[in-house]
Amino acid sequence: MAERPHRPTRVPSEFFEAYEGGLDPAVQLRIAHDSARALVHRVRTAAADGADGADVVERMVAYTDEHGLDTLAELWAQAGPRTLPGALWRLSLLRAMIRQDARGTALIYQRGSEVLASSAHVVVAGAEAPTGPDEILRLADQVLRGAYSGDFAVALDRAAAFCRVSAAGAADLADDADAGLDDERAAVMTGRASRLAESADDFTACAALERRSALD
Repeated sequence: MAERPHRPTRVPSEFFEAYEGGLDPAVQLRIAHDSARALVHRVRTAAADGADGADVVERMVAYTDEHGLDTLAELWAQAGPRTLPGALWRLSLLRAMIRQDARGTALIYQRGSEVLASSAHVVVAGAEAPTGPDEILRLADQVLRGAYSGDFAVALDRAAAFCRVSAAGAADLADDADAGLDDERAAVMTGRASRLAESADDFTACAALERRSALD
């Protein structure tokens, strides 16, 4: 997975004009959580919060439709990994990784599928096909654009399974590179395997929290 970018969060004032005061870290964190809730649970949130909740949903969806997801993704990066915005941030990283290197991602996933063979992580319960790069890309697009209508905990489980399979593939490719005395590639693959395994653990934890209605 790509390294976490270290750059300032750009938050357009017209999108967050309803929030009074400066965009200090506490306000940014609040917006990260509000926007994540609105995106993933848009109908439920709007119904529970009344007009104010519906307002947040409509402003957020309209903004992302017009300007894309980059600003919100940067904002979510400030949240902890086992929170709703943190889960969305990691989904956005998976989406970016697949889009930027579809061939390499597919190779890593395929190798992981071979390494794990019949593991439950390769074919996730309820999924008609292996949860590979194409499926995860579509899943991430649906979730990050507020169009996902399934069980969000299942979506997180699928993302975790993809990361575990890919981590196994990256680790195996690292071993190949190490045996071939390609230290640089071995280091790259080892680092990727570690980040993917960490993401898998975080997605699994987030799925468990979601099932307890405790992911926020």
